[in-house]
Amino acid sequence: MIDWDDVRYFLAVARGGSVRAAAGRLGVNHSTVLRRIAQLEERLGAQMFEKLPSGYRLTAAGEEVLELANQMEASSHQLETRVFGRDQSVRGLLRVTLAPTLATHLLMPDLADFALLHPDIEMEIVSSGELANLTNREADIAIRVVYDRKTLPLNLHGLKGPDVFGGIYMSRDRLVARRAGAPDPIRWIVISIHGIPDWAHEGEVRTAEVPFRVTDAEAQIVAVRQGLGMTTLPCFVGDADPLLVRVPGTNLHMYGTLWLLTQGEARKTKRVRLFTEFVSRRLAAYAPLLAGLSVSGD
Repeated sequence: MIDWDDVRYFLAVARGGSVRAAAGRLGVNHSTVLRRIAQLEERLGAQMFEKLPSGYRLTAAGEEVLELANQMEASSHQLETRVFGRDQSVRGLLRVTLAPTLATHLLMPDLADFALLHPDIEMEIVSSGELANLTNREADIAIRVVYDRKTLPLNLHGLKGPDVFGGIYMSRDRLVARRAGAPDPIRWIVISIHGIPDWAHEGEVRTAEVPFRVTDAEAQIVAVRQGLGMTTLPCFVGDADPLLVRVPGTNLHMYGTLWLLTQGEARKTKRVRLFTEFVSRRLAAYAPLLAGLSVSGD
């Protein structure tokens, strides 16, 4: 009999193209992946991969197994989701995925409140910029900022939340110094993969041509607090920070709409229903902050 776990390892190598990629995705070491693949090949009596300088390539037998393995995976996920959807207990694991900025600068106090209200629910917060696959049960609930509802997969059930706006911010002290005549240049602070958005206007403050690049949002926020320059931030980050101020003469821009997303039968579980109802109420209360209406500007 074929071990489903061996098939999972086979799929990871087939999709990642290498044993190293599969090991990283599965959270195991290199030798474990090789052992699992060898077990599967022994049970099936066929070689699944060719080892090439560029990575692992499926053999003809491997291509046939891949099709069946994908079907097995889909059936496994469907079974898990249906059983999970019938689970009306408040005891058990609940995985929630959301962007790091939403977790650390907005919702963590609320997530903590929910955990205190329901001590039997094991919370796992997947704070990542990557989009978790709800269909594959990488998470039970996703909280995402979505610019266009049409881009969401049709199999996801969505609960719409408030709109999210962003603005341009700089250090409050730096603005005061600049108005007092400090001549030093102001830089754009940008996350490398994003750059300066088209909607960002300089307003009252002129910037140097050379930007200051960072790789993540937390470094971006610290850099602007230090007075290095100005940057774009969600209003719920910039307006809530006493060290920052909106750059005079600049406008707000809509990032998108917050959605609470679940998949299939998962949304029927009591844990998921309790969480979505709780967080949707908290998000509604945050609507002015998310829209940039909580301050009048400087």
